[in-house]
Amino acid sequence: MLVPMLVLLGLNASRVGTSKTDAAAVLAVAVVVCAGTGRLITSRVPGNAIGWLLGLIGLTVVSSLLAEQYAVYGLATASGSLPVAKLVGSTAGGAAGLTVILLLLLVLLFPDGRLPSRRWRPVLWAIFIVAAGWIAQGLQAGTKINGGLTNAVVGANASYSNPLGFIPRHGFFSGLFAAIFALGVVTGVLVVASVFARRRGAGIERRKQLAWLGYVGLMTALWAAALALSAVVAPGPANGWLGELIWAFLTLTPVLGIPLACTVAVLRYRLYEIDRIISRTLAYAIVTGLLLGVYAGLVLLATQVLRFHSSVAVAVSTLAAAALFTPLRGRVQRLVDRRFNRTRYDADQTVTAFAGRLKDAVDHEAVRADLLGVVQRSLEPAHLALWVRVSPSSGARRAGEFP
Repeated sequence: MLVPMLVLLGLNASRVGTSKTDAAAVLAVAVVVCAGTGRLITSRVPGNAIGWLLGLIGLTVVSSLLAEQYAVYGLATASGSLPVAKLVGSTAGGAAGLTVILLLLLVLLFPDGRLPSRRWRPVLWAIFIVAAGWIAQGLQAGTKINGGLTNAVVGANASYSNPLGFIPRHGFFSGLFAAIFALGVVTGVLVVASVFARRRGAGIERRKQLAWLGYVGLMTALWAAALALSAVVAPGPANGWLGELIWAFLTLTPVLGIPLACTVAVLRYRLYEIDRIISRTLAYAIVTGLLLGVYAGLVLLATQVLRFHSSVAVAVSTLAAAALFTPLRGRVQRLVDRRFNRTRYDADQTVTAFAGRLKDAVDHEAVRADLLGVVQRSLEPAHLALWVRVSPSSGARRAGEFP
């Protein structure tokens, strides 16, 4: 399904526009990633629903994209060349709605494929009710077909009346669909709340699993905030390349992040790296913000107060920001590690303190006891033994144990 969609996308590129073509290309990458990670998880843990949900998400995404591009080609690019173009195009919105439903299920069942508890069964039923309501809403008479995930039909100016519509648009059904929409909003909030409910009282491993998905959500929210801020700071044409760059990160973060986070969380491969990733992300974000503030302040000071030439001010400000990067990054990284990567920070502090004591140590027994104590406090093993060579010539060894 992906191959004919990409062929039609190339043929329709001049009709749908650059932005919608790029969006479809990004979603095509999502299809490949979801299919690959879903296949990997189902092969390793076939009883976990997360892998199957990822595969279904890839299927619904490519179905929506293919239906859109099929309709655009049959109605705009080469009008009348494809049969039942309107009928196929009308299914794109339904496939897009199913994608949202599957994402809600993915978050609700993450990471073990089961509900947090029996009390969350009504939320699961609400998801199915919302899914049925959205499908029925797509069968309303008099509605317009605009496409699916990318609204490519609108981009090609080929919108048309829904050929499958038979449910009245007004009256009782109008109020019913409004209630279903409200139920969908409440259900989405409860699905997000389920992550926090699952985290409460969970063990370290479960918290790390949930942290991977939370990291993707946090990064998506940060990119959305950055996009809104860029629109305020540099409105209009000045925001062109910057807005497009931030938008690319905003779309790629969940597209690639959700499947990869699911893979790491379910298969537990490098699971405990999340603290390091979060601390590095926060550190570089803080350093970037501080350096941008320093750079902007120096440019304003040089051009507005000291009246230097703009090119000279920019060059000096750039050099100053570059010189501050390394010392500022180190200081900020230590501060962030103390708060968000405590394990790494404590380990570094422990090793540094032990190395300092080791410089002045001359008694082997004191060094042995100190080393065993440091490892015991840091790692808390069930059993620990240290073997020390007494004489290189005799090869004798002495064992020290710390239960």
